[in-house]
Amino acid sequence: MIFDPELAEIRFGCGLSPALRPVASRQEMLLRLQGNDSTADHFPIAETEEILVSVRRFAELRKLNRTKRGTPDAERAQKAFRRFRRDHLKQRDLHFRQLLLRHITTPDGFRERLTLFWADHFTAKGKNPAMRPLAYGYVESAIRPHISSRFEDLLIAALTHPLMLHYLDQFRSRGENSALSQRQGGRGGLNENLAREVLELHTLGVDGPYGQQDVRQLAELLTGLSYRIESGFQFYEQMGEPGSEIVLGQSYGGAEPELEPVLQALRDLARHPATADHIARKLAVHFTKDQPDPDLVAHLAAAYRASAGDLTQVYAAMLDHPSAWEDVLANVKPPFDYMASACRALGVNPEQLAGWGAKPIRRNFVAPLRLMGQDWQSPVGPDGWEEADAAWVTPQGLSARLRWAMAAPRRLMTPLPDPVAFASQCLGTRANQRVQFVASAAETRAEAIGLVLSAPAFQRR
Repeated sequence: MIFDPELAEIRFGCGLSPALRPVASRQEMLLRLQGNDSTADHFPIAETEEILVSVRRFAELRKLNRTKRGTPDAERAQKAFRRFRRDHLKQRDLHFRQLLLRHITTPDGFRERLTLFWADHFTAKGKNPAMRPLAYGYVESAIRPHISSRFEDLLIAALTHPLMLHYLDQFRSRGENSALSQRQGGRGGLNENLAREVLELHTLGVDGPYGQQDVRQLAELLTGLSYRIESGFQFYEQMGEPGSEIVLGQSYGGAEPELEPVLQALRDLARHPATADHIARKLAVHFTKDQPDPDLVAHLAAAYRASAGDLTQVYAAMLDHPSAWEDVLANVKPPFDYMASACRALGVNPEQLAGWGAKPIRRNFVAPLRLMGQDWQSPVGPDGWEEADAAWVTPQGLSARLRWAMAAPRRLMTPLPDPVAFASQCLGTRANQRVQFVASAAETRAEAIGLVLSAPAFQRR
């Protein structure tokens, strides 16, 4: 099998760039995952602890604003809270800019793509203004550091993060017979959200070998997983259901609630054969096509089982399989990937973009993403963004892409590149005759660049 460096950047990376040479081999792609995350160091995004400091301050000022109503200090407290809330929420746009800059400048596009994939697999979002910026800290702290470790480590890091516990209301879940429920006369109750999503989305899959009783027992086992904005993740024994629980026929826990049986149950779920099948198919769909080669899926699942969920070994199996290198570009790029690859192909000046504030980032990127169908960090449910091409190939979505392609490049750089050279640069040998024709025949340079970015050859990977 011949390695194709252009295809490696287009299908497994962030796209071709005039400033960066394509990756040279499959081995280099895998080795870079083990190396220093230099792009993240260059364009840092706040991690969980830093954002939680801001969340705490948000809560303090909100409380002060409420307590001062009807007093001489009401106006001052209200102004202070509103100013801080604006700056707190502005963090999302500034962190988005850093994420975009990583995709534009990285020599390690595979890392960026995998980070997006796993962040979507473990979808979590803030359900109130205070918690919304934590989505970036969640990815930085729980997802990105574990994308090349064992799946069980990634699973545990994601499920014990404050944002996940907040998003699926796990921090409120308590056992019926827990010490806290007994002390408070049965107040509160069990929440099955996290347990259901762990089985259905994160590990075994929707068709996995589990039933409602497994969901219920796992939910009881997970009681005690919680967090505080002062200190992050906490395991509260007084909220835990005492006694053992049976999940997939295996007993976990004992007389008193403890964290270790919870973690062991998650490790066992991560190593389950059905989890191997579920993860293998999701990776194959994401990186190849909506209906992937069954042999590719089986190959990835076998690598997962043989390595006990070592994700690097699974990636190696994918990169070694001929189906992963089929020449036809099949998958439609989701909106963020489309925007980021366009900026990368244009060779947008990172120093210039790094100087943009929240308003131009929101106007030129975040708002158009919503029109394209991807309200950034706000998927409808815990199953994340759609993988099917049909989700993105809609009249409204395509219209929004075309408008952005025609207008954004002129705002991002001056002068625009020569369209014919640009077509060859952003697509390499995949710049077919139709793309070359529109690049040469358009009336203006801006129109030509927009048409190249709108071409099916650029929209797919």
